[in-house]
Amino acid sequence: MTGDDAERQRDEVGVPPAAERRGGEPGNPAQPAMPKLSAGLLLYRVRDGVVEVLIGHPGGPFWARKDDGAWSILKGEYTDGEDPWAAAQREFEEEVGLAPPTGPRIDLGSVKQPSGKVLTVFAVRGDLDIASAHSNTFELEWPKGSGRMQAFPEVDRVGWFPVAQAKTKLLKGHHAFLDRLMANSTLAGLRQGE
Repeated sequence: MTGDDAERQRDEVGVPPAAERRGGEPGNPAQPAMPKLSAGLLLYRVRDGVVEVLIGHPGGPFWARKDDGAWSILKGEYTDGEDPWAAAQREFEEEVGLAPPTGPRIDLGSVKQPSGKVLTVFAVRGDLDIASAHSNTFELEWPKGSGRMQAFPEVDRVGWFPVAQAKTKLLKGHHAFLDRLMANSTLAGLRQGE
């Protein structure tokens, strides 16, 4: 399981990474772990006065039969000192297989996820034809314990959803970014849809 696949599992169930759960031992007290950092790009467009966002469904067997509450803003980890905007663009391209549209960005800030990871998200207005979207892949032993490695897409599909529907689809830790997007003055008078 890759870091991003494990990250999505932890984000959904709110389990911090093992290093953050460990208690101290005699003579070796637990050191507070630096939170992992993740950056995402939330592409949005406007159709008939309704704001739609592009989000991704994680690939792999854990997510295969999950839909509502499983989708994610297109994102990935970056290191301390790395530019989060550059990381968000890189991760978008890796997960969609297409370069993100250029345009003014909206900084939607950061939110600590249930896993303890800090997610920073930027929004960019633009339309993107997702017919040829394709994700990079990761390898995972599947079925577990079989000794057989299989390749799975990091994101098995992407889709445009009105903000109201995206709130149902997205992991709960991502909802705040939709609220922040809709509160931005550049979207005044636009609707979330149904």
